Amino acid sequence: MRVIGLMSGTSYDAIEAAAADLALDGDTLTLRPLGHLSTAYPEDLKDLIAATLPPAATTTQAVCALDTGIGRAFASAAERTLRELCGGTADLVVSHGQTVHHWVEDDTVRGTLQLGQPAWIAEATGLPVVSDLRSRDVAAGGQGAPLVGMTDALLLRGLPGTPAALNLGGIANVTVLAPGAEPLAFDTGPANALLDAAVRHFTAGAAGYDEDGRRAAAGRTSPGLLRVLLDDPYYRRPAPKSTGKEHFHLPYLLRALDAAPTPAPEDVLATLTRLTAVTVAGACRAHGVTELVVSGGGLRNPVLMRMIAEELPGVRLRPSDELGLPSDAKEALAFAVLGFLTVHGLPGALPSGTGARRAALLGSITPGRSPLRLPEPAVRPPRLLRIERLAESTAP
Repeated sequence: MRVIGLMSGTSYDAIEAAAADLALDGDTLTLRPLGHLSTAYPEDLKDLIAATLPPAATTTQAVCALDTGIGRAFASAAERTLRELCGGTADLVVSHGQTVHHWVEDDTVRGTLQLGQPAWIAEATGLPVVSDLRSRDVAAGGQGAPLVGMTDALLLRGLPGTPAALNLGGIANVTVLAPGAEPLAFDTGPANALLDAAVRHFTAGAAGYDEDGRRAAAGRTSPGLLRVLLDDPYYRRPAPKSTGKEHFHLPYLLRALDAAPTPAPEDVLATLTRLTAVTVAGACRAHGVTELVVSGGGLRNPVLMRMIAEELPGVRLRPSDELGLPSDAKEALAFAVLGFLTVHGLPGALPSGTGARRAALLGSITPGRSPLRLPEPAVRPPRLLRIERLAESTAP
C-alpha cells in the first residue's frame, strides 16, 4: 500500500510530507521510503495560527477559518507529494493536522484538537484520508501523545541494551524500549517551543528560531533561571505524560524571567537550550537508556546536541537516518504507519506509552472519490519495522 503522511508540529513552520510503500508480512512491517518534502504555510495562515494558539483568546470564526485554511494547505502538500513523489498513484493519505490545543487538567488529558479539515485533502487528491488520530486514544483514557511511540518501538526492537528514540520538535518526546518491559513513551518537556518563542520576542519577530544555535552559543547558562524553569511540576510527574504550547509559551518564559532576571538574550537562549538537554537527559537516566536515536528539527541545532551529549556521557547518540528512517521525515512517516495500521484494523497507540485503558484503533476515515474499500483486517499487529530502502533524493 502506498501511503502519504502529513505532519505539522508545535513549531507550525511548515507541513512535512512523506510517502512510503508499506507492507505487512507476518509480524514484520516493511517500509520503503519514497522521499519527503516540506511545504511552508502561507504567511497569513501562519500568522493566524500564532494569533490563535494558547494563551491567546480566539473566536469560533477564527477556528473555522483555521480549519479550512490548514485543510487547504495540507491538501496542497498532499497533492504535491502525490505528483512529485508518487508518480500520481497512492492508496491513502494520513493527516495529523495542526494541534491548536491539548487540554490537560489535573494531570489528565481531557481533549485534544487538531485542525485541518480532511475533506479538502480527499477532494484535492481523490484519496481516502485518515485523520484525527489522537482523539480516540484520549477517549480510551490515554494522553493522545506521543503517538510516534508505536513506530519508535517497532524501529528500536532488536537493538541491544535499552535504546530510546528522541524527537526534538516544539516539544521533546522519548520512546524507551527496555528489555523485558513494555515500551514507554512520553513528552520530556520543551525542545524548540520556548527557544523559538524567545527568539521571536528578542528579535521583535525578525527571526523565528536560533539558527544553528548561534545565539545560544554566544551566551552562558544562568543557574538562577535554570533553577526556576526546572521547578516546574511537570518534570516530576510520572510517565506517561504529555504537554504542549498551551503550557510552554512566551508568557510562561516571561514569568520565569521576572523570578530570575537574565538581561542578556543570549544567556536566556543558552539557558533554554540547557533546559532541554537537562530534562531529556534526566528522563533517559531515569530509565537506564544506553543509546539514543534522534530525529526532529532540534537535531540540526549543534549546540543543543552537544549539550545533550554532555548531559549523557557514555550514551551513544545517532540520527534516525542511520537506521534508514529520515530524521526530517520521521513524524510524517510515523503517521503514515499509523494510518496504515488503522485501515488494516490494527491499533496504533501503545497503552504503555499513552496510559490508555486499551489499545484503540485510531482516527476517522474520510472517503475519497471512489467508494471506500478497506483491506482485509490483519491477523496480528507487527512487532518489527524493516526499512527496505531509503530514496536516493529528496524534493526541495
